[in-house]
Amino acid sequence: MAKITIKDLLEAGCHFGHQTKRWNPQMKEYVYGAKNGISIIDLTKTMHQISDACNFLQRIVMQGGDVLFVGTKRQAQQITRELAEKTGMFYVSERWLGGTLTNNITIRQSINKMYDIDKVLQSEEMNSLKKKEQSALTRRATKLHRDLDGIASMKKLPAVMVIIDVCNDNIAVREALKLRIPTVAIVDTNGDPSNIDFPIAANDDAVKSIKVITDVLADAILVAKEVYQKRVVEEKAAKEAEKAEKAAKAAEAKAEKAAKAAEAKAGKTEAKAPKKAAAPKTEKAAPKAEKAAPKAEKAAPKAEKAPKKAAEAKAPKAEKPAEAKAEKAAEAKTEKAPKAEKSAEAKAEKAADAKAEKAPKTEKAAEAKTEEVETAVAE
Repeated sequence: MAKITIKDLLEAGCHFGHQTKRWNPQMKEYVYGAKNGISIIDLTKTMHQISDACNFLQRIVMQGGDVLFVGTKRQAQQITRELAEKTGMFYVSERWLGGTLTNNITIRQSINKMYDIDKVLQSEEMNSLKKKEQSALTRRATKLHRDLDGIASMKKLPAVMVIIDVCNDNIAVREALKLRIPTVAIVDTNGDPSNIDFPIAANDDAVKSIKVITDVLADAILVAKEVYQKRVVEEKAAKEAEKAEKAAKAAEAKAEKAAKAAEAKAGKTEAKAPKKAAAPKTEKAAPKAEKAAPKAEKAAPKAEKAPKKAAEAKAPKAEKPAEAKAEKAAEAKTEKAPKAEKSAEAKAEKAADAKAEKAPKTEKAAEAKTEEVETAVAE
C-alpha cells in the first residue's frame, strides 16, 4: 500500500476548502481556519480519516465484498473509471440513475435491453432496418452503455461505496443510507459528513486532491483483494485435497469390498468343485488305498494269531500284542476272560451236581439189578 504524508496532501491542495460563506457547520471540527475567505482543512485529521477508511475497505474486501466507486462530476469521471479498472470493481461515472440500488430490478431490465440492442447491432437484421432506425438503436445503445457499463456485471448490491463528491452525488448517498450500505466519501467544507460512515475531509474539486486520496484507497483495496484471492485459492486447494482424499478412501473401501466378494466367491466355487469334478475323488482315493495297505499288513498277523486266541478263549488272556490296536483288543478280551472262566466253572459245577444226582440213581439201579440176579439164581 502506498504511503501518504501531510506534505503530499499539501502539494495536492487537499487543504483548500470552499468559501467560508458556503461552509457546512457540521464540518467545523475538520476546519483548521480560514485564509482570504477560504476555509482551510485540518490535514492531520484527514490523515487519520484516510487510515481508518483504508482499514475498513481492506476488512470488507478481505471478506469478499465488492466496492462501487461513484464520481459523476467532470473532474472525477476519468479517475473513477481508472479506479474501477485498477481494482476490478464497479463504478458509476456519468449519471446516477435514480433507483440504481433501490430499484435494482428495473436497472437489470435496462441492462438486458442494452445487451439485446447489442445483439441486433451485430446481427444481419441491422441491414434490413432503415437508416433512421439504425441510428436510433445506435444512440440508445450508446446512452445505455454510458450509464450502465460500470454496473452491468454487478449481480448483487455492493458491500461498500466510495463517493467522490457527496453534494453532487447526494442521490447515491441517500440510496446507500436507505439500504444501509456503508460509505467512504471525500467531503469538502460545503458537504454533510453526518450521513457518511467514513468521511475524508479534503478538497473534492481539484483533480490532484481527488487522485492522491483515491490512489491510496485503491492500493489498500488491491492488497486486500490479493489476500482474499490467495485465501480463496488455498481454500479451493484444501477442498480439492479433501475431496481427493475422500475419493481415495472410497476407492480403497470399494477395492476391499470387491476383494472380500472375490474371496467369498472363490470359497463357494472351491466348495462346489468336489461335487462337480470326479478326478479329485480318485486322487483322494489313492492315498486312502495307500493307507489301507499298512492296515492289511497289520491285519495279517492278527489273522495268524486268531486260532491261537480261539483255543485259549476259556483261559486268561495275557498275551501282549505288538500293535496298539491289538493291545486294546487284548485288554477287552482279558476283561471278558474272567467272565468266561466263571461261566466255565458254573457249567462244571452244574455238571458235577447233575452227575452227583445221577450217581445214587445208578447205584440204586445197580443194586436192583443185582437183587434181581440173585433172586433169579436162587430160583
